[in-house]
Amino acid sequence: MRAKILLLGVSALLLAACADDADDDAADATEDVADTTEDAADDTDDADDADDTAAPEDPVRIGVVFSQTAGAAVYGETQTQAAQMAAEEINEAGDVAIELVIEDDASDPEQGITAYERLIQQEDVSALIGPTLSNVFFSAGPLAQDAGIPALGVSTTADGITDIGEYIFRNALTERQVIPDTVAAATEQFGLERVALLHSDDDAFTVSGYEIMVEAAEDLGLEVVSDQSFATGDSDFSAQLTSARDEDPDALLVSALAEEAALLLTQAQDLGLDVPVIGGNGFNSPAIIDQAGEDAEGVIVGAAWNAAADDPMNEEFKAAYEERTGSRPDQFAAQAYAGVYLIAQAIEAAGSDDPDAIRDALEGLSNVQTVLGEFSFTDNRDADHEGVTQIVQDGEFQILAG
Repeated sequence: MRAKILLLGVSALLLAACADDADDDAADATEDVADTTEDAADDTDDADDADDTAAPEDPVRIGVVFSQTAGAAVYGETQTQAAQMAAEEINEAGDVAIELVIEDDASDPEQGITAYERLIQQEDVSALIGPTLSNVFFSAGPLAQDAGIPALGVSTTADGITDIGEYIFRNALTERQVIPDTVAAATEQFGLERVALLHSDDDAFTVSGYEIMVEAAEDLGLEVVSDQSFATGDSDFSAQLTSARDEDPDALLVSALAEEAALLLTQAQDLGLDVPVIGGNGFNSPAIIDQAGEDAEGVIVGAAWNAAADDPMNEEFKAAYEERTGSRPDQFAAQAYAGVYLIAQAIEAAGSDDPDAIRDALEGLSNVQTVLGEFSFTDNRDADHEGVTQIVQDGEFQILAG
C-alpha cells in the first residue's frame, strides 16, 4: 500500500514539473513575441528616421548671385525673376523646401567675391547659383570650391569655368559647344567666305567667345579680313566698323555683351555695313532687339534654349513667366529657372542640406527633363543637352532654317 502511495506521489510531482515546464515555455514564447514586436517597432522607428532624412525639415538655403545692376543687369534681372518663380513652384509642390538668399554682384568681380563671402560665411547656404558673368564667376568661384559648397553657373559660357574644381557645375552650354555649329550653319546658309571679327577684349566671356570664333573660322576655311577689338563700356565703334567695312566682308563675327552689341548693330547699319552678324552668347537677349530695333534683323546666334519649343513644360514656363513679369522669358531666364530645379532635385535626392551630399547628388543627375530639354552633366560637370541656332526675324528669335 505504501508503494502505491509513493508511486502516486511521484506521478504528481512529475505532472507538476511538466506543468511548470509548460508555463515556462509559454512565458518564453510570450517573451519572444514581445521581443519580435519590439524589433518591429525599432524597424519602424528606423524607417521613420529614414523618412525624416528624405526631406530636410527646414528650408534649404541656396545663395543666388546675379547681376541686377550695371552692365549685365539685362541678363541678371530676368535670371532673378525666373529663379524666384522656380523656388515658389518647388515650395508649393512640397517635395522639398528651399529658400533663396539673393545677392547683386553689380556685374563686378569684386562685388561677386563679396557676395559669395557673405553667403558662405554669414548666410550658411548649402549651394550657390551664379554669378551671371564668366569673369565674375572666375573671381568668386574659387571661394565656393575652397568652402566645399556646390556652385552652379547658369549663364557662364567661357572656357575653364568648371576647371575651378569639383564643386563647380554649370547648366549653360559653353561657347565652345555652341559657336562652331552656329558659324557653320551661317556659312552654309549664306555662302560665307570672308569674315570680319570684332570683340570686347577685357571680359573673360567675350574673349573666350572671340577665340572660339577664330578657331571656327579657321576650321571652316573662312578668310578673316579684319580683326578689331574694343572695351566693355565703349559706345563709339565707328573706327572698328569702318575698318571692317573697307575689307568688304561677307559677315561680321561679334563677341560682345548686350549693351555694346546693340550699339554695334545700329552703327554698322549707319555705316552701310549691311551683312549678316553672327553673335556670341551675349546676343541672346530680347534687349538686343528692343534697343537696336530693325537693325537687329538677321542677327544669328547659337542658343541653349529653344524659345519656339512647344513641349508642355516649356509652354507652362513661358506662360507663367509672362504672367508674372509682363514680358517674355529669354534664354537667361530659362537657364536660371532650370538651375533652381536642378539644385532642388539634387537636395531631394541627397535627402540632406549637407553641401557634400548635394554636390554628389548633383553630379549624379542624368536625363532630367527641363525647359532646356533633356539635361545631363558631362564628366567635367558641364551642360549636356541640345542647342539651337536662331535668327532674328520680324523682331523675334526664330530657328534658323537649314
